[in-house]
Amino acid sequence: MGLPVLIAPAVIYLVAFILYGTFFKRQDEHIGRLATATLAAAVLLHTFVAGMFTVELGQLPFVGTPAVISSFVWLLAVAYLYTEMVTDDRCLGVFITLILAALQTLSSFGDGARELSPALNTVWFNVHVVSLLLAYVAFAMAFVVGTSYVLLFRELKSAKIGFFAERLPSLQFIDGMNQKAVVIGWLFLTSGLVVGAIWLSQLQPHTIGPKAQAMSLLDPKIFMVVLNWLVYSFAIYARQVVGWTGKRAAWLSAVGFAMVLFNLVPVGYFLTASHNF
Repeated sequence: MGLPVLIAPAVIYLVAFILYGTFFKRQDEHIGRLATATLAAAVLLHTFVAGMFTVELGQLPFVGTPAVISSFVWLLAVAYLYTEMVTDDRCLGVFITLILAALQTLSSFGDGARELSPALNTVWFNVHVVSLLLAYVAFAMAFVVGTSYVLLFRELKSAKIGFFAERLPSLQFIDGMNQKAVVIGWLFLTSGLVVGAIWLSQLQPHTIGPKAQAMSLLDPKIFMVVLNWLVYSFAIYARQVVGWTGKRAAWLSAVGFAMVLFNLVPVGYFLTASHNF
């Protein structure tokens, strides 16, 4: 599939980012509605491209780092649009679309989706990947919400109150959103790890390739996922038991999502020896 087709969604995500940024600055509802419509158009085009890959390969586009990143982008865009529809608030759009545009552009210059070995093309594999991607989507939302919390918190502590206070919800509401996103992400991450372990235990060594046979906790990608699970487990524990809410919870969300990005991009492209199929 040619580069123009692959990069087209990234271009529209970038346009949406510019529009959301303009809306965030000017608070013009006409621009806000245009930003939402542009993001929806990007999602529709992205869906069409993913559908083309699915038809071409006869499987969901979950194989290869560029395809996984692109799938994450699509899920994050859909999740944000749903959140915007439910809350009737576009304040987070500029942050979300920046992530969408950057990652989709990066994924456009890869090899795209690849055909999966028949032995790995199972329901367990698809559930494993979808669960992890949904976890990453929730963690991205938690990161964005946490970032907005820190920005608003710093403004409220300073003598220059106005810009973020006029555009973002209350600190209490933002902190509540962060908590929900982290818990939802942790549940999906836990499910993905459990399903992945079940899937791996059912594979027959003589029917799979050497990459899948080499999968272990020592693989950087698997190690990072487990480490990610520990970080978010601590975040939930720290909130419930130690009382780490607000800014501390926001920083933990930032650390966790930085690990997600590190696992998706540098590890996925350069470091894993077995987990990119």
